Amino acid sequence: MTEQSNTVENRSEIVFLYDAVDANPNGNPLSGANRPRIDPQTQQAIVTDVRLKRYLRDQLDADGHGVYIRNVQAEGTQYTREKLLEDRLKAVDPDDYDDEEELAEAVFQTFLEESADVRYFGATMSVDMDEKYGSLPDHFTGPVQFSPGKSMHEVNENEEYDSLTSVIATQEGKEQGGFGLDDHRIQYGLIRFHGLVDEHAAEDTHLTVEDVERLDTLCWRALKNQTISRSKVGQEPRLYLRVEYATDSFHLGGLDRDLELDRPDGRTKPDDELRNIRDLTLSVESLIDRLGRSANQIERVHVTASDVLSVSYGDEVGGPEVLYEALEDALGTDAVHVIDVYDEHVAALPN
Repeated sequence: MTEQSNTVENRSEIVFLYDAVDANPNGNPLSGANRPRIDPQTQQAIVTDVRLKRYLRDQLDADGHGVYIRNVQAEGTQYTREKLLEDRLKAVDPDDYDDEEELAEAVFQTFLEESADVRYFGATMSVDMDEKYGSLPDHFTGPVQFSPGKSMHEVNENEEYDSLTSVIATQEGKEQGGFGLDDHRIQYGLIRFHGLVDEHAAEDTHLTVEDVERLDTLCWRALKNQTISRSKVGQEPRLYLRVEYATDSFHLGGLDRDLELDRPDGRTKPDDELRNIRDLTLSVESLIDRLGRSANQIERVHVTASDVLSVSYGDEVGGPEVLYEALEDALGTDAVHVIDVYDEHVAALPN
């Protein structure tokens, strides 16, 4: 069972950046052709929090953690919500409990223990299992929430993908025939997400310290491993930063907005010329200054960045080390944890 004594006590704020090259980071099915979501006024690409959470859920599932909200097939039949819930609760035998309250508590504890995604993101319980298991809450409010992501710049659709043709031979000896495909992608977008881990909501879903630490490798690996479909290939994580606060109910807020594209001296190309991560430099000056002013309210910063990300701080321009060193100067060496994603994620896997 999840130990309530290990429930998260301090708030965390997350900044997560990933980019998309010739990809559709989040199609809009209501557009009629699943076109990329683009703000019509700012021309920024939009990625919903639902899309990001789906990547994270899929990675949790792939890693062997129990996941409640998922798409699975059993012998060709789609699982129902009732079947998924029963799968989460297979360790609970109602016949072992004479007291309804004890059964309800066991169901509650087991469900959260076996549903990592609910501990993170919450869930609406649209099933009725009262007759067998007793009651569960109507919904769980997730302590980990992300705002919808937006690109840090204007994006352009790549018109070359709009008229792809697939040629298929339908029968042996028959001539191949072609048909048009709608395939809408953006040329390039650096997507910026802001997230929050709320310690009060964590009490309701029993989100643990280990769960939050898992995010430090989960976000990165999810973008690496779960963007493998045809329209999603071309996406890569570029920066992950989690600020773990030391003061109860405190967070700075909006840290993602303190990251800017460094425009002077041609460090970042004009929006319409951006094609990959090497065409831009990320300025972290505002972020570092803001964190430094609140150093006494910060427990630790957990951070990792792509080796090809160009970073500027003041007059200094270089790779991720520019960011790491600036954080250490502002907060102290012991307050900065540079994440080794592929080493540390092993400890976050289920036993």
